[in-house]
Amino acid sequence: MCLARYPKGLPRADDFTMTQTQPAEPKAGQITVKNQFLSVDPYMRGRMTGITTYAPPYELGEPMSGGAAGIVLKSAHPDFKKGDWVTSLYGWREAYTQTVEYSPVTAMEKIDPNAFAPEHYLGIAGMPGLTAYVGLYEIAGYQRGETVLVSGAAGAVGSTVCQLVKADGGKVIALAGSDSKCKWLESRGVDIAINYKKAAQTSGGLSKIIKNACPDGVHIYFENVGGDMLEAALNNLQPHGRIAACGMIGQYNSTVQNIAPSNLIQIVGKSLKIQGFIVYNYQQFMPDYRAKLAPLLATGQIEANITYADGLDQAVPAFLRLFSGEKTGKMIIRL
Repeated sequence: MCLARYPKGLPRADDFTMTQTQPAEPKAGQITVKNQFLSVDPYMRGRMTGITTYAPPYELGEPMSGGAAGIVLKSAHPDFKKGDWVTSLYGWREAYTQTVEYSPVTAMEKIDPNAFAPEHYLGIAGMPGLTAYVGLYEIAGYQRGETVLVSGAAGAVGSTVCQLVKADGGKVIALAGSDSKCKWLESRGVDIAINYKKAAQTSGGLSKIIKNACPDGVHIYFENVGGDMLEAALNNLQPHGRIAACGMIGQYNSTVQNIAPSNLIQIVGKSLKIQGFIVYNYQQFMPDYRAKLAPLLATGQIEANITYADGLDQAVPAFLRLFSGEKTGKMIIRL
């Protein structure tokens, strides 16, 4: 799958194009992998602008990259043999031949399918899960028993944050975009789930609904969306509250200048701490996170929530569902 042009606003199907080629025979130090699972993630939208941010933009007409888990078909590398499972950033394609490089650019890793299901390495045991862990514990400094407000709570990162807080004895106020998502979150232990779209239409808006749900305020806000949700969070954070800013998906497809929350002065008045972060700068915490995750998954205290789509031709529709909200948990493409 290639990017045909840089999208303006919400991407469209004709912004992408499919090409066909055969993977080359592996040379010394290379492996050929057949992908089994592909990941689509919101951060990919930022690479579709032609502008370099913390990651380089996709090149027009070149194969796009994204998270993938696959099986080694052929190997010319001493550390890999046929049948090994591998994760990489060589997604959005059915197969590839590449030189083995252990770097953030390739994210290539031999994985154990007996420790976690292969697709979990793209979700709860991979980048989205680590994002939740780092943001909650390393950035926000969560302490057992605290109250955490989570936006984008039904997504891959948000739903993991919610479950980690509940597993560690905290209270979760979750923000999601539909009644069905709110029911889904509450069925997984969330204390109170709020449909922010409905809340915006009520007297007092989202801020008042959060206040009613948590009169004493919240200790931590885990930011995935931005905009009105950030404003409501600022109104409800306790003094010395913390914000872990993981993303602001509400602005990724905006074609107009975004207006900042009107109450940023609360950062000063409440002595709030706000810190953005990029998970690739915190890879050293992955072993600790997986060690914490494994028993929680085994005992059912945490569930791996996945929405599947089948076939490479569904990669674009699945990607667009990240912005329409037509999924819960991690979006995975099965090949």
